[in-house]
Amino acid sequence: MAAEATSYKQYIGRKWLTLLAALILLFAAALWSISAGSAGLTVSEIIEALFHRAENNHSTIIWNVRIPRAATATVIGIGLALAGCVMQNVLRNPMASASTLGVSQGACFGAAVGIVFFEGGVQVGNTTANFTVTNPTIVSVFAFAGGMVTTIVILALSQGRRSSPATMVLAGVALSSVFSGMTTIIQYFVDDVKLASLVYWTFGSLTKAGWREILIITVITFAALLYFFYHRLNFNSMEAGIATAKSLGVPVDRLILTSMVLCALVASVCVAFTGSIGFIGLIAPHIMRRFVGNDYRFLIPGSALGGAILLLLADVASRSLLPPTVLPIGALTSFLGAPLFLYLCMKGGARQ
Repeated sequence: MAAEATSYKQYIGRKWLTLLAALILLFAAALWSISAGSAGLTVSEIIEALFHRAENNHSTIIWNVRIPRAATATVIGIGLALAGCVMQNVLRNPMASASTLGVSQGACFGAAVGIVFFEGGVQVGNTTANFTVTNPTIVSVFAFAGGMVTTIVILALSQGRRSSPATMVLAGVALSSVFSGMTTIIQYFVDDVKLASLVYWTFGSLTKAGWREILIITVITFAALLYFFYHRLNFNSMEAGIATAKSLGVPVDRLILTSMVLCALVASVCVAFTGSIGFIGLIAPHIMRRFVGNDYRFLIPGSALGGAILLLLADVASRSLLPPTVLPIGALTSFLGAPLFLYLCMKGGARQ
């Protein structure tokens, strides 16, 4: 017994060390994200601006541009990764995420409706890059409604006896096509200014969210994080199968419904303020499983940290690959996620 207890403590200790290393890496990635760019800021200048807030150009850049951007990347990465991690558990589908199941595309269509027809966003200045969401409540509500339509369909499929992970993914592809087509129709009928702003918004960008939007995303994301972490042991039971979880007293039906609604809410709010940023929710949980396994006591916070790190690194890449041009963050995350998605598809087909 003593040897088993010691082995278990070592097992738990390794998991906590992994999470600590991920947290340190997150701070390093955030610092790199703040320093990256055409201004060429050094670490000492960043630290001085953070603690002294000296009135100079560097301080203005850091507090008004770089820190909000890094904060947006962090909280969006956490939200999308959490949604993907929990979806993969409750749907018993390793390929599940907000982007692969069409939730993000549905939310994107809903947000476009709110922006175009209900004056949820405007173009500020003479360039489409200055597009901003002026009514976050309207945009978030419509984005959530669009994301929930997809969620309801996926939930209905997941309850079917003949539904397989491949079936749900194919349904997600079909729903993505429908919502993408509807978004294109909206773009076809709007004027040139709204069209340009809406197209820019759909690229995915971390510059649209201000401190008010960051606060909204943070509150919703961390409320979902607390709920998911509270049910971490129930998610562990779900890994053994629905029947096993029910035999252990887990309220499976209620847990699945509530978790999917929260996942849709988090993904929809992220889409509402930053546009479509795909595959973070797919990549981060699979990477962290390599280090912490399928124990949701560690996988939930690990996925959150991994998602934030990945999006911060993608943000650095978007500003560093072709300076001074800032590449669309959604395109870069798709380049990262698409190969992994194909790998999972081939792996699943070979297993069958």
